[in-house]
Amino acid sequence: MAGRAPGDHASGHSDAALPMSIEIRNESGVSVDEPALAALARHVLDEMRIHPLAELSVLLVDSPTIADLHQRWMGEEGPTDVLAFPMDELRPPPPGSDRTDRAGFTSGDPGPATVLGDVVLCPEVATEQAREAQRPVTDELEMLCTHGILHLLGFDHAEPREHATMFGLQDQLLDSWRTERGPIRDAVERDESG
Repeated sequence: MAGRAPGDHASGHSDAALPMSIEIRNESGVSVDEPALAALARHVLDEMRIHPLAELSVLLVDSPTIADLHQRWMGEEGPTDVLAFPMDELRPPPPGSDRTDRAGFTSGDPGPATVLGDVVLCPEVATEQAREAQRPVTDELEMLCTHGILHLLGFDHAEPREHATMFGLQDQLLDSWRTERGPIRDAVERDESG
């Protein structure tokens, strides 16, 4: 899952002194809560201890557009749910390191902003997958966005061991996100998706 796309921007703030740029651009024709998607992305990057100056673009496209990207970049026919196009080589800091030692920057010097890359999502495909899995479309889009960000950070699932690591981390990140935003919002979204 990999690809490249431009974006508008909806900035989020993880740290008052160091704004993280998360750009969301919805070209899909499907109504999506872009601020909530930006907040999820910010949460994932924060949990992965990615420096707040890192930049991320999330592009939402229609089925024909993602099918074209899927063919062009992956050599595979048809639409897919998510593609990730990494830019700068960036890895999360090693376990046990101080939170001030964030990936992509040396201590005390934030340096230039690191561009993580682009996550491309297809709400049409996500809607069909959510219907098949009998879960809210919002949950599906959150999972796909988290999945794409993990790919940008170098995680993969080609081998069984990589699969277990990546999907375990994805589940942990989504669980912490849902805990942080609270049960009231989850109940509202379930009512709206039913």
